[in-house]
Amino acid sequence: MCFIVNQLLFNIEVFVPAFAPWVCGCCGALRPRYKRLVDNIFPEDPEDGLVKANMEKLTFYALSAPEKLDRIGAYLSERLSRDVARHRYGYVCIAMEALDQLLMACHCQSINLFVESFLKMVRKLLESDKPSLQILGTNSFVKFANIEEDTPSYHRSYDFFVSRFSEMCHSSYEDPDIRTKIRMAGIKGLQGVVRKTVNDELQANIWDPQHMDKIVPSLLFNLQKGGGNGPVELTERCFRELLGRAAYGNIKNAVTPVLMHLDNHSLWEGKTFAVRCFKIIMYSIQSQHSHLVIQQLLGHLDANSKNSATVRAGIVEVLLEAAAIAASGSVGPTVLEVFNTLLRQLRLSVDYELTGCYDGSTNIGTKIIKAHEERQLQEAVIRTIGSFANTLPTYQRSEVMLFIMGKIPVPGVHPALSSKDSGPEGTRMIQVMLLKSLVQVTAGFDTTNMLTALPTSFLEPLLSFSLTEDPEIRLLVLQILLSLIDRHDNAPKFLNVSIISDISVLKLKVDKCSRQDNLFMKKHGQQLYRHIYLGCKEESSGQQHYEALFALLGLLSMELANEEVVVDLIRLALALQDLALSTDEALPVFNRCAIHAVAAAYLNLICQLTTVPAFCQHIHEVIELRQKETPYLLPEDVFIENPKYVPITFISREVLFLQSKITEVLGGSGYNTDRLATPYVPQYTDEDRLSKRKSIGETISLQGEVESRNSPEKEEEITFETLKNAIVDSVGMEEQERERRRQVVEKFQKAPFEEIAAHCGARATLLQSKLNQIFEITIRPPPSPSGTISSGYGQTQSRSVPIYEMKFPDLCVY
Repeated sequence: MCFIVNQLLFNIEVFVPAFAPWVCGCCGALRPRYKRLVDNIFPEDPEDGLVKANMEKLTFYALSAPEKLDRIGAYLSERLSRDVARHRYGYVCIAMEALDQLLMACHCQSINLFVESFLKMVRKLLESDKPSLQILGTNSFVKFANIEEDTPSYHRSYDFFVSRFSEMCHSSYEDPDIRTKIRMAGIKGLQGVVRKTVNDELQANIWDPQHMDKIVPSLLFNLQKGGGNGPVELTERCFRELLGRAAYGNIKNAVTPVLMHLDNHSLWEGKTFAVRCFKIIMYSIQSQHSHLVIQQLLGHLDANSKNSATVRAGIVEVLLEAAAIAASGSVGPTVLEVFNTLLRQLRLSVDYELTGCYDGSTNIGTKIIKAHEERQLQEAVIRTIGSFANTLPTYQRSEVMLFIMGKIPVPGVHPALSSKDSGPEGTRMIQVMLLKSLVQVTAGFDTTNMLTALPTSFLEPLLSFSLTEDPEIRLLVLQILLSLIDRHDNAPKFLNVSIISDISVLKLKVDKCSRQDNLFMKKHGQQLYRHIYLGCKEESSGQQHYEALFALLGLLSMELANEEVVVDLIRLALALQDLALSTDEALPVFNRCAIHAVAAAYLNLICQLTTVPAFCQHIHEVIELRQKETPYLLPEDVFIENPKYVPITFISREVLFLQSKITEVLGGSGYNTDRLATPYVPQYTDEDRLSKRKSIGETISLQGEVESRNSPEKEEEITFETLKNAIVDSVGMEEQERERRRQVVEKFQKAPFEEIAAHCGARATLLQSKLNQIFEITIRPPPSPSGTISSGYGQTQSRSVPIYEMKFPDLCVY
């Protein structure tokens, strides 16, 4: 009987509200208690809101009988669906409020079934066309997401919520205020999904691409188009929270949608938004994962290598900012691979600029390459290389320097990054770009050991570039040397060439020269002096070159000078003065005046550093006389916008620095007078292979060298000049020997086999003849009667018996 009455009442409920006054009390009493408790929380007028007293009774009942919780949820879901269908939105709000309170209060093992009813109701609201219901459902879901459940769930799915919340983030509702509210609700919903699922291993993996491809673009869309500070701040907070929860294996899935979104909406070209996105990423993820983002950006740069220069430049700018944020963690384990990718992009950009196409063909299709955009890209890549290098420790930066140096193309030696499509101009441009990269890498380089900072494998090819005819390349080499040698930030104080009466105003920092520095100068000092001399001698050198050369002289005096180095530098300055006076050199007037000015400025500096009064007096007297009679020989009149030099026809002895006088005054202070009295003469070797030569193969013929050695010697008169040359030749012998060995190796690598065989045979014959001569001279006959023979003139003559023909007694032979 009770069952029949219950069914009747249920049928009545379908058409009539439960609170209808005509329902008899006896029939209402037969309804299940949880239904009566649920019905009682709804007032007659929905505007009165939830009946709190009855809600407390319902909550107490749910806590006392947790097995009824799932039925309470199902019944509330049933009422809410009915109210939504009948547009009774007031009761819908009351039902959701009741569900929220039950969720907050109950954490029993039976809550999973209740949650299913709850999510069903939220889904019903989100599917509605009414913005208010969508926002109501989102707010309830966010409250649910903040609850930590005591029991796991094995079958719950949030795929619908990810899709629906992402759709709300892209809402295009007509009313802008409502549209903003819907989008903010969508952002909050996504934030709730992430919080609910990211740490629950039993849930579907929110980091899967199918979810990330919806969540991340939705956030970026609102970050870019957010209407006001509210949506933008909320989106950024949600994005940071998402990235902050990403583990090592999830970084790629989180960053890939960002790259795709920027590609699809052409946001690389503007740079600003792309940089902002990756700043958020780099600051949000764990620092040890930074290199993963860098690697993805580098891979994306390679993937877009045939895209427009503005797109590639945008990616490079993002890399620049990301590297600065990531600091030491930006490069990761593959240090050289990072720089290899950037250098490859430099080469491609140079090829694109010179050939005008992306694939080497003449038909460029619809893509028009703009040279100025490619140059902007090249500058961005160079800055990025420097930014990455600044994050590295000293030892790794040295490896990067060697790596880049090995990539610089040398005609006739190794093409490295050069391209046959771009021709000689492409090779030159790549040389310039890579040297600019080295300038960035060496900026701020700090080391205590010059032998490790400038190893032979790096210094020799670098100095060889200082002998090229290209003035831009020579200037870049000087800038690199200045960065590496300057360890106390003295270089900026030498950039302006001038006569300073008291150098204490410069506040120069000087340290005692270490043993490693002495070894470095003993090994490479002559190379540096020679290249300074030849750099001043170049006709294409301009004001910047002479300023850099003066700074290099000053830094050598401050950083690496001992007594022997000071003497050599003074000799070098006097040799520069002789160079400017020489009539054998076809130097322009500006170059001659500039060399005089550099020599005068440097001698003024070194005389105050040595603190020898007589030396300072001589230098100052000459400078004062020049200021009166020949101001065009001083830097103040040469290194200005409109130089005041005049054609040099004759220079009197009084305005010149005299080597004899300097030797005399410094000799009295304990300096090596013999060395000071010897004029400096640079040793011309084949190291300047890049200067006025096409390839290494045209340097020296080894066969010609052998023939010249085999030629009969001529008697040479011994004069003062020959003695002077003999003394000078002893300087730099080590460098000549090293160059000779390199030529021999190159000869055997490149010459035909027949030529090598003939050369070896000639040398073997020469060696045998020399040995026979030595044996004839040194071996004397044994003291025996057979050792004398009679000559044709009746005289006796000793006969030289070779040692291998001598007869020894048997007792002496073993």
